[in-house]
Amino acid sequence: MRETGPLPKDHPPVAAKKIGLLLVNLGTPDAPDKQSVKRYLKQFLSDKRVVEIPSIIWQPILRGVILNTRPAKSAEAYQLVWTEDGSPLAFYTHKQAERLAGKIDGVMVDWAMRYGNPSIGTRLNAMKAAGCDRILIAPLYPQYSGATTASVHDAVFDAIAAMRWQPAIRLLPAYHDDPAYIDALATSLERDIAALDFEPDAIVASFHGMPQRTLEMGDPYHCHCQKTARLLSEKMGKELIVAFQSRFGRAKWLGPPTDEILEALPGQGKKNIAIFAPGFSSDCLETCEELAIRGKEQFESGGGENFAYLPCLNDSDISINMLEQLVRRELSGWI
Repeated sequence: MRETGPLPKDHPPVAAKKIGLLLVNLGTPDAPDKQSVKRYLKQFLSDKRVVEIPSIIWQPILRGVILNTRPAKSAEAYQLVWTEDGSPLAFYTHKQAERLAGKIDGVMVDWAMRYGNPSIGTRLNAMKAAGCDRILIAPLYPQYSGATTASVHDAVFDAIAAMRWQPAIRLLPAYHDDPAYIDALATSLERDIAALDFEPDAIVASFHGMPQRTLEMGDPYHCHCQKTARLLSEKMGKELIVAFQSRFGRAKWLGPPTDEILEALPGQGKKNIAIFAPGFSSDCLETCEELAIRGKEQFESGGGENFAYLPCLNDSDISINMLEQLVRRELSGWI
């Protein structure tokens, strides 16, 4: 074995050791146009964690049908929620990282997207180059699923597999039942409901949907969603209606479907409602367009009168304080 000695003169300098924190969310196209959305959907829908159909069957469908039809429609939806700061998801994830960096001394805080930019690989390489030899990965999914949390883990370990000198890695666990998360949700919701100019007859908790077979195959996502809703309901002393949104394809998905619930509530005497999305750490296409815009239309088409979409935790003080508690716990022993 070669003895330790001076580095070659052309060897890059070794950076001082640092601790890193990388926040990761799902992803967003670079722009609200057809080509950008097509690139994003190709990466997203090619993830075998997301679509569990053999590639030999799925890829011809994806490339031959879906990527030639869906991008234009999705681009129109993104255009409705895009701002001068970009997509809401990228904006809020960036702000969360920025605000956490100001609260946790001695830690380099960055952010990445599982699909799209900035990618997990580029940010991990940048953190490693900056001297981070210990990095906490924080997938911003409160409820665990193979299609979300595990996919982030895959991307992280694919990235460090290419590194000769790998950093130590920790992974933030799902926090669906963590008191800090439940308290943050309850505080945010109670504040937002109190600010409404009407009293909701019903409060709907809309989680992102998953195919029913994920539950049957042992994925804990459905159970995590139900536990979040139960704990939150107990904390607030209010009944919550649990629903699942964003169905895709012909397979059976977790239910009841959010759109059907919204259309049916007025006929059940629930003509004034509030809806929120506790499975999303930041507002995004699925909340700003699918719930706040299309959800309102669906509710009103059923005879509803007053509709309020309550925003995600985003980069509020409530959110940042909660995230700080979670990551400090996982950074224990490093800081």
